[in-house]
Amino acid sequence: MIIYFDNSATTLKKPPSVADAVSFAINNFGNAGRSFYEAASLAGREIYATRMEIAKLIGCDEPLRVAFTSSATESLNLVLGGLVRESDHTVTTTLEHNSVLRPLYLTGCNLNFWDCDMLGNLDTEMLERIITPKTRFLICTHGSNVTGNVNDVRTIYEICKTFDITFVLDIAQTFGQIPVDMDMADVFCFTGHKGLYGPQGTGGIVVSERFDSRFDFEITKTGGAGISSFSRFQSKFVPDVFEVGTLNSHSLYGLQKGVTFVNDTEITTIYEKTASLANMFYNGVKTLRNVKIYGDLTATTRLPVISLNIDGLNSSELAERLYSNYDIATRSGIHCAPLLHKRFGTADIGMVRFSFSYFNTEDEVERSISAMSEISNGIANG
Repeated sequence: MIIYFDNSATTLKKPPSVADAVSFAINNFGNAGRSFYEAASLAGREIYATRMEIAKLIGCDEPLRVAFTSSATESLNLVLGGLVRESDHTVTTTLEHNSVLRPLYLTGCNLNFWDCDMLGNLDTEMLERIITPKTRFLICTHGSNVTGNVNDVRTIYEICKTFDITFVLDIAQTFGQIPVDMDMADVFCFTGHKGLYGPQGTGGIVVSERFDSRFDFEITKTGGAGISSFSRFQSKFVPDVFEVGTLNSHSLYGLQKGVTFVNDTEITTIYEKTASLANMFYNGVKTLRNVKIYGDLTATTRLPVISLNIDGLNSSELAERLYSNYDIATRSGIHCAPLLHKRFGTADIGMVRFSFSYFNTEDEVERSISAMSEISNGIANG
């Protein structure tokens, strides 16, 4: 049976209620917001209940500040495409996923990069040297999908407020894994299929009240919305500006159950278990011959992610051996974070990432340590 350690890509094992909800919705939901009959009304009620669960998890007082999309990637495209202009000075980091980098490149904005050190940490003093009087936006990941490092976004947000900069936070990796709240940023972009245990094809945007007095989102996606059909243009109010066409109500009902599981289990409980599993794995492999581990493993708060290489093996070769010989699923390669791999000098070989979930077990970790030991010793002994 497969040992699944690719949870940073997507959680494979979900609470049973998630699949049950999707099945129920497929057989019972109509098109939310399009009519008053029971199937349509039921879909509308449950979509709103999903907004409420997300709002509860992030500490948002108004569920209608939660808009739904298909993924964190779509969320970032909509937010950055709707805010950043070619004339804007914008700051982002070398930690970022291509779902941040590519939309920013597309805007043609004046873009500066905030670099990290060789452990993958950001220096807030460097940020203040990068900021100029013309800086309007800062886009940053909350937690690295490569190293597992978690950024001090509260301090970053305070700096942004001091310099009147709008802060957009990518919480794809952290939402459901560690505490995230509305005091961390102006705009949050999340996905549903990782730490929230929802189906793939779900994600969203949460917009703080502070944002309202600063900007409007430009319309980047438009069409039928079920309201104001005689208006030539889409509403710019959240959530309407992001929600066009038929919402994925089947999967959003599944997402509701995933978030309910997180809320009921509590973040601290989830974090304690996943951190314990990641630490157990780290302690079991850190002294193996020829193994190199990346990131700051001394940090108090980290994501349950360990990325590594074995000297003499390309990351894809190591991942293939783990799967073919031991049924261990990991993620090899660049992890869609090219600038960070350039920083670490791993652009040519990549890394193998082990990422842990609440549903993993200590036995799975022990078997993975044993597999890594056999591979390491085999390489060392020629």
